[in-house]
Amino acid sequence: MPTQNCAFLAGQLLRAASFRRNQLNVSKRPSYSRNEAWIMIAAAEIANGEVAHTRPQSRPSSPCFSSGPCKKRPGYDLGQSLSDTPLGRSHRSSIGKAKLKEAIEETKRILGLPADYLVGIVPASDTGAVEMAMWNLLGPLPVDICHWESFGAGWYQDAVNHLKLPNVREFRASQYGELPDLSAVDAAEHDVVFTWNGTTSGVAVPNADWIPDVRRGLIICDATSAVFAMHIPWRKIDVLTYSWQKVLGGEAAHGMVILSPRAVERLESYTPPWPLPKIFRLTKKSKLDRTIFEGNVINTVSMLCVEDYLDALRWADSIGGLPALIERSRQNLAVLERWVKSRDWIEFLAGDERTRSCTSVCLRFTKIDREAVKRLTHLLEDEEVAFDIDSYREAPPGIRIWCGATVEAADLQLLTEWIDWAYSQLAPKDSV
Repeated sequence: MPTQNCAFLAGQLLRAASFRRNQLNVSKRPSYSRNEAWIMIAAAEIANGEVAHTRPQSRPSSPCFSSGPCKKRPGYDLGQSLSDTPLGRSHRSSIGKAKLKEAIEETKRILGLPADYLVGIVPASDTGAVEMAMWNLLGPLPVDICHWESFGAGWYQDAVNHLKLPNVREFRASQYGELPDLSAVDAAEHDVVFTWNGTTSGVAVPNADWIPDVRRGLIICDATSAVFAMHIPWRKIDVLTYSWQKVLGGEAAHGMVILSPRAVERLESYTPPWPLPKIFRLTKKSKLDRTIFEGNVINTVSMLCVEDYLDALRWADSIGGLPALIERSRQNLAVLERWVKSRDWIEFLAGDERTRSCTSVCLRFTKIDREAVKRLTHLLEDEEVAFDIDSYREAPPGIRIWCGATVEAADLQLLTEWIDWAYSQLAPKDSV
């Protein structure tokens, strides 16, 4: 080995050894001298492309990186943010209806919806909103269902096993981290159901170019972890659903459904052959119940949750509206992209950066197994650095970090330093 290379390696070994000396007790290694022990540990780490990390001194201002319910907005104060809640008042009172109508109107304004699109508040979170759309609208045409994560797969099972639709085609990704071939979808003649952003896979559609402007069928989109963080071309979408607890960090149990005029036309011209539960009914006497889209909700809502959603909308408006929300999510993703690029032991589940989610960012460890990953996430939780970042149970061993607009980029930067430290504690004995 050339002399300069030996000198460089020796320097690397000594520097790595000095990092390790503060983390481990070498007096417990009696068979080696102190320097021999540190050099052996450092050499093993360098051979694996891993350099030991010192324990970070600063923690994120919030350890909440869960992909749902997600972090509350910056500066959120439980008392102040909800101080205007009409507690103890009926949702059908004048003040209750006014709050619900405000939530609908502000949603339309901030999202920049076409004037002829309708917004309604419905029961059972995003799941209820998607199933409401499927139970009311599917049946007249063949259906193409596209999925690349667990929830989208559930919509396919609903169509086949519960609605028992006769003409259903499935377009699924071959593995987590990929999209199916969307060019094969017949979005011109068939109804289509798809999830814009795969929360459990970290994969999002890059655009809606595969959906024609002129089409016979309806496009039903589950966009719960995309809307408010990604650009949605509204004229390509006939039904879009989401819930408050994702990008805006609201509370759970309530869903949102957005309808195009084409979706309304289907509702008023088609009656499904199966019975509809009361909480799914959007029509009366074969006409759309438009009062639902003015704040007259189907069942009792939590006015506390409504106020929390209004607070999130006001915050979104105060920072610059939809463009600012999208930019914050993109900048958050950029923090993790820079970090992953400089590490050889972690990678994005979505290998194609064009389909990479900027909200539910899913990462895969390449050198430690699932049990080691569990210990890593438990270590971060014990340190109160990151809560609830385990990957979905069916996904490859890894972590899932929420990067929606309510998360601060500075907190993500600090989180990466803690992940480096936690990994350095586990990798030497758990590398595979």
